[in-house]
Amino acid sequence: MSIKETEGTSNYEYVTARVRTRRAKLFDEEDYRKLLRMGPGEISRYMEETEYETEVNALGARYSGVDLIEYSLNRNLAKHFEDLLRWADGRLYTLVARYLRKFDAWNVKTVIRGIYSGADAETIAEDFIYAGEFDRQFLDRLAETGSIEEVIELLDRTRYGEPLADASADYEESGVLVPLENAVDRTYYEGLIGGVDATENRANQLYAEFLRAEIDFRNVRNVLRIARSGADIDPEEYFIEGGDLFRASDLAQLSGSIDELAAFIRDSTYGDDLSDALDELERADSLIGFEHALDVALLEYADRLSHVFPLSICPVLSYILAKEREVENIRAIARGREAGLSQDEIENELVVL
Repeated sequence: MSIKETEGTSNYEYVTARVRTRRAKLFDEEDYRKLLRMGPGEISRYMEETEYETEVNALGARYSGVDLIEYSLNRNLAKHFEDLLRWADGRLYTLVARYLRKFDAWNVKTVIRGIYSGADAETIAEDFIYAGEFDRQFLDRLAETGSIEEVIELLDRTRYGEPLADASADYEESGVLVPLENAVDRTYYEGLIGGVDATENRANQLYAEFLRAEIDFRNVRNVLRIARSGADIDPEEYFIEGGDLFRASDLAQLSGSIDELAAFIRDSTYGDDLSDALDELERADSLIGFEHALDVALLEYADRLSHVFPLSICPVLSYILAKEREVENIRAIARGREAGLSQDEIENELVVL
């Protein structure tokens, strides 16, 4: 998918009406309960009766089992987000297109993680989501590289090339992926919010408000990962600019104590939003559980903005998050069932409002 600027006036009423229809068709808790009792073959047949019918039927002759589910999910996700760009005009189109660059960041990190773990090109490509600016051919070339150095070299002419090159020395010294992954996230978010924040346009203000919350949640996630990695990394160097919750200097201090970090967040404007996530962290000491609770909090935050500002960019962003989460939940169930995980173990991987 190639993102291009478009002329015209933003058509919020039309796009948000289409998004509400799509949102109503997303899987609910009852759907997930049914999927949890199915094997991969049954899951793909269940998907045939839903929004995924076209993709499952188109790919059914080439793939089966979890592969069929994975490819159908990714193709459906890309189709739905291409529809958003096809529907939107004017400034709304630009804001949506810029946000969907998150899937370029996702795909770059997928390549880096895959190569780091020794995965082959086919395995790496199974996790691609073709919903950003990078086309399928370029992503395949990234997956086929044999080293992280080659990935950085291939990305040289993109917005991610220079930040990754700058972070490579820290990666080589520490041996963990945090410097590289954070370079990708910083490039995406700081490029996204740059120039949007300082405007009196209400659409831009709402867009910036949502992005600031997402950046704050990303910084919370990153500081915990750094603290838990045990690597000799200065959290301040990996601070993502653009949020409201932290200053860069706060991270270095708070990363040394989970209790102090939790107390800091509870006293912030996100105290209520992240209360369940913090309870999960303190109760189970589980980073995965905390990150899932963060995802829930961001979904709820986006939904709240959507209800307060129904004819704005907010319902569109909320739908993108919800659709993305649906795909991740179905993928987690399919992979979990294939791996023989128990129903409780798979349910712990799901994020459901």
